[in-house]
Amino acid sequence: MQRFFRRHPALREFVLFNLLSNCSTLVNFLMTYLGTHVLFRGLRTVPFSFLVFRYQNVTEDLGLAGFLSFLLATALAQTVNFFVQRQLVFHSSAAAGQAALRFALLAVLLVLLSAVLPAYTLPRFGIMASAVLNIVMQVAISFPAMKFWIMPRRSQETVDR
Repeated sequence: MQRFFRRHPALREFVLFNLLSNCSTLVNFLMTYLGTHVLFRGLRTVPFSFLVFRYQNVTEDLGLAGFLSFLLATALAQTVNFFVQRQLVFHSSAAAGQAALRFALLAVLLVLLSAVLPAYTLPRFGIMASAVLNIVMQVAISFPAMKFWIMPRRSQETVDR
């Protein structure tokens, strides 16, 4: 298997990218739980709405506690994802500050897309297909963005300038 991945380094990066993304998924689950059950527990009955974020059915979405937990969990998960992808997958030599800013922009774009997309895909495809489409869309955008724009290696950086 090592020989195969040495001959196909881009495929190795893609597989590693997807496997190590699970680190941020675990952080996301943990922080969502802690946020809704510990940190923001007292806000679970407060409805919240801002732009595309609608947490108004407090028995199902936990209102303001649900939103704040989502925000905290996403921020921490993406912070973990940034370091894991930068160090372990892409071995990037890009300036950390510039990469972090670009990564933050990507994360905001992906959060907004994943918040909006279900409104269009759920009625047509159902919950499972909608979730799969959301994941595929996020990978299709995030992997090339990270590889070529956010976390390039030195040889790719000179081409980018």
